Amino acid sequence: MINSVFANKDSFKTVYFTPGLNVVLADRTETSSVRDSRNGVGKSTLIEIIHFCLGANPNKKAGFTVSSLRGWSFGLNLTLRDQETVVVRGIDDPSKVIIQRGDVSEWPVRASVEDGETIFRIDDWKTVLGFLVFNLSISEERKFVPTFRSLISYFIRPGKDSFSTPFEFFPKQSAWMKQVYNTFLLGLAWEDARDWQQLQEEEKLLDSLKQLKNSNNTGVVTRIFGSLGDLEATKIRLEQELSRKGNALGNFRVHPQYEELQQEVNKLTNQIHEITNENLFNRQLLTFYKSSIEQEQEPSPNELIRLYESVGIELPGLVVRRLEDVKIFHNQIIKNRRKFLSNEVDRLERTIIDLDRMIHFKTNQRADRLQILQTHGALDEYTRLQELYLETRSNLNDINRRIEELRKVEEGKIALRIKKELLKQKTRRDYEERHVQAERAITLFNENSQALYDAPGTLAIDLDRNGFQFKVDIPRGQSEGISKMKIFCYDLMLAQLWSQRVPSPNILIHDSTIFDGVDERQIALAIELAAKESQKLGFTYICMFNSDMIPNGEFSPEFDFNSFVKCTLTDNDDGNLLGINFST
Repeated sequence: MINSVFANKDSFKTVYFTPGLNVVLADRTETSSVRDSRNGVGKSTLIEIIHFCLGANPNKKAGFTVSSLRGWSFGLNLTLRDQETVVVRGIDDPSKVIIQRGDVSEWPVRASVEDGETIFRIDDWKTVLGFLVFNLSISEERKFVPTFRSLISYFIRPGKDSFSTPFEFFPKQSAWMKQVYNTFLLGLAWEDARDWQQLQEEEKLLDSLKQLKNSNNTGVVTRIFGSLGDLEATKIRLEQELSRKGNALGNFRVHPQYEELQQEVNKLTNQIHEITNENLFNRQLLTFYKSSIEQEQEPSPNELIRLYESVGIELPGLVVRRLEDVKIFHNQIIKNRRKFLSNEVDRLERTIIDLDRMIHFKTNQRADRLQILQTHGALDEYTRLQELYLETRSNLNDINRRIEELRKVEEGKIALRIKKELLKQKTRRDYEERHVQAERAITLFNENSQALYDAPGTLAIDLDRNGFQFKVDIPRGQSEGISKMKIFCYDLMLAQLWSQRVPSPNILIHDSTIFDGVDERQIALAIELAAKESQKLGFTYICMFNSDMIPNGEFSPEFDFNSFVKCTLTDNDDGNLLGINFST
């Protein structure tokens, strides 16, 4: 696929590749100090340039898209479906690529011509590459499908974080990506993996429908949780409550002077209480006056004379005559008092009668107004009753919607279980139909791992209730080196599989990270294995190496490592890939 990598600057070291093993070597010069490093000479930059030309989004905060590289353009000489193609992408305008050489007339997306140059926008370029390299269909469907950028990242892992597990090219890759991408690469029914993810999305939607949205709902619904039966019981209660409030609202009559009548009733009640209290006082006073009249008696002078004689005192005649005068005076006083009391009794009796009549009159007035108040209501009272009615009706509507949603959820879950079972059966059938491809992948992985270690490793492809599950194992332990060799064996297996397909990426690139922590013996075996398989099958294997990592003492006698070195990069400015003081 990739024949060479070049740039528009003379300082850049053009790198040429051929089918088979290609080594990009990082070395130190004789003048290097102990502080100089093989890192930063351009190995990782070379991989970044390749991804850049293959449509990757440039990292604006790091990498080679910095101000010091303004005016730079990078290019690839590619073989796409047996046709040579030269593509260039500029740092200053990364939104497009220029096709400098190649026949684009049969490509699935039409190019534009600007100033005599054949131009593809980046999204179109990725679509073209997906078709030319992996035979991806040109589809409007964009969800849960393999893409060129995702698939090529298994053949050209883009960075250190992409060497954590064979089935991911970046950390915490989502489950659907692992399933869809790896089933596609292994030649299995990736559409089944997509369908599994769509069912999981459907299940998430059903679960979200079952959860009440407390932040958005109002009324009684926000307080109702439970089964369909709980909601049905609440519905019946609300229907009864709504009926009662509806009847009350229908029979309600508004009186325009309702509040004035209330005030009159209160005023009449106070007046009746005052008059009643006044009449009570009048009756008490009347009783007192009548009693006083009955107790009034004229004093007798003879009784006074007899009183004095009983104690031996004889009153003279003059005194007796004066007593008669007193008697006449006192009788006059009693007569006047009786007349006053009689007049007061008459007045009080008339007043009591008048006040009783007034109490009766005001009581009737109050009764009339109370009758009106009992059969009518105030406007604000009617409004409040109407609000309560509408609130209850709204709550009932919410409950009805909730019941309908819950029924749909229950029906949806039943349908989902059926869909899952049908998909499981279909996936199993599809897997059996493509079992030859699966067996081929498993065999290649086992052979690759056995070439590195005493015992063969295993690639397991399983089906569970969530779809495809993948696992690799090499029974030598869990060291960092063995973990990296699991990735090496898996990637090499993919390159072996795809070398037999048309179209094919026909390339596998590994940064030196793949050999971190690996024993020298296994490094040598891995390099020789990759060299043999790539040469036999005709794909290009490119690996980046630091000179101090070369296991010279472990290679087979007939294996000439240096003959595969295509480019040597050093730690001085003119010896690195770009030929300038730059590090990535």
